[in-house]
Amino acid sequence: MGFDWKKIGLGGERRLTMRGKFILGMSSIAVILMLSSIISVTEYRRMSNYVSDLIASNINSLNVSQRLATITDSYNLKILALIGDESSNILPEFDSELFLSHCDSLKQSLTSRRALPLADSVAYAYSAYMLTSLELQNVISSDFIDSREWYFERLQPRFNRLHSDLETLNVAIYDDLESNSETFQESFYRSIVPGVVSVAAGLLLVVLLLFFFLSYFVDPIRRMNAGMTLYRTSGKRYTYGFDGDDELAALNDSLSEVTEENADLRRRMKLLRTKIEQLKQSQPEEEGSPDF
Repeated sequence: MGFDWKKIGLGGERRLTMRGKFILGMSSIAVILMLSSIISVTEYRRMSNYVSDLIASNINSLNVSQRLATITDSYNLKILALIGDESSNILPEFDSELFLSHCDSLKQSLTSRRALPLADSVAYAYSAYMLTSLELQNVISSDFIDSREWYFERLQPRFNRLHSDLETLNVAIYDDLESNSETFQESFYRSIVPGVVSVAAGLLLVVLLLFFFLSYFVDPIRRMNAGMTLYRTSGKRYTYGFDGDDELAALNDSLSEVTEENADLRRRMKLLRTKIEQLKQSQPEEEGSPDF
């Protein structure tokens, strides 16, 4: 018992034409190019999100660092005002918890190894400044300590150190921000522009190849097949022709010669059959039966 391959579609009646094969092949290439484009865009978006997070962290670090500088500047100005006003002995308040929370937030938002040690330097400079500022109560209540001399010789150098460390940290964060911004711009041109150009060029090439194959190969073969079908079914003369000197043109010329020879053979066979019929009709029929 033979296995019917037509039932499962192998070697069956529904065969893919040359036109369909070319379109399917070119469409597959186009799909691959589109998938490559999607992958390129997805990779760019991933890289963009990563760099954007770094930039956002840098901006947040700059804001926190500026807030730290503002807090210390305000506190230092209050100390100067107190020293200048000898009639006042109310010590300025300083929110150490807020300052330390900003320091912790700054360390968490930093993204470069260069900036982390600078943040530690800011914390150390802040500790030295605050320990020295705690002497202010004894300085004000003492009759033997010049508050201005204490400020300029002890507190001011520590404030300058703290301010300098904050400025150095700001410069490092700004450098990271600039570097990440340049990386973002470079990643755009490296990932998106070449990908878009290559995909566009690939799609254009697919369209041109599809047009070329359909126009110069598939369409002539389809027309030759249609002409041969008309010749076989209705006896219509094969008249398709096209310019060219390649194998398809030679094949078409051969088909024209074969059909012409076949048509001539058919005419001769028809003429021969006609003559045979005429000969049969011209011969008299034998009558009767032979004598014994």
